[in-house]
Amino acid sequence: MFPAMTLLSVNLNKIAVLRNSRGGDEPDISVAAQTCIESGCGGITVHPRPDQRHVRPDDVRALAAMLRGRVEYNIEGNPFADARGDYPGLIALAREVRPTQVTLVPDGDGQITSDHGFDLRRDIARLRPLVGELCDLGCRVSLFVDAGSQDFDLAAVIGVQRIEIYTGPYAQAFADGQPAAALAACADTARRAQQAGLAVNAGHDLSQANLGTFKAAIPGLAEVSIGHALIGEALYEGLATTVRNYLQILR
Repeated sequence: MFPAMTLLSVNLNKIAVLRNSRGGDEPDISVAAQTCIESGCGGITVHPRPDQRHVRPDDVRALAAMLRGRVEYNIEGNPFADARGDYPGLIALAREVRPTQVTLVPDGDGQITSDHGFDLRRDIARLRPLVGELCDLGCRVSLFVDAGSQDFDLAAVIGVQRIEIYTGPYAQAFADGQPAAALAACADTARRAQQAGLAVNAGHDLSQANLGTFKAAIPGLAEVSIGHALIGEALYEGLATTVRNYLQILR
């Protein structure tokens, strides 16, 4: 039932942040996606928000056209956020581009980044019709949840197929040198979700430093979505090579 190999989905929001800070089209998010695919990733993730501070609806559409039939496409967002301006809403975007997976996240406008998951017992009634529509579109549905969440049977009944464990607290505990309790909470959450028939994804602040420990603790981990750390690590690892290339031109 659950994948043997964990899929890496690269979140490209930070590429869009850099582009938007200057205006224009560079760095090009589609070129970044192509680079990730050629490097072997199994998916691309974007998280468009109503304020369009990073990935925009046109990015979502352009990526859909280039990714179709190549790798998985995961679109994250708040299904309850209102449409505004050029942002049509998460469900409307899903109707347009039919991504492989839609990850529903209860983030508000004031959040710099996602920092908590759904309360399934409280939110399940509101989620039910939206999950049903996404399933009818052929999208796999994942819910962003906190470590320690329960009531996964409720999610399974309405058609949810996966959860994504919010790993921010685990990453902070790892950085502090005391990851055991946070890791155990994630592992217990994964077990309970899998017992309810749901596959398990994970994301937020996972990095080269902490990912191996996390994966070892979560048998059957289906997918990780990594953006912030991966883009930062790529910047540092590639910066020296790029500087040397420029120096070579200038010699």
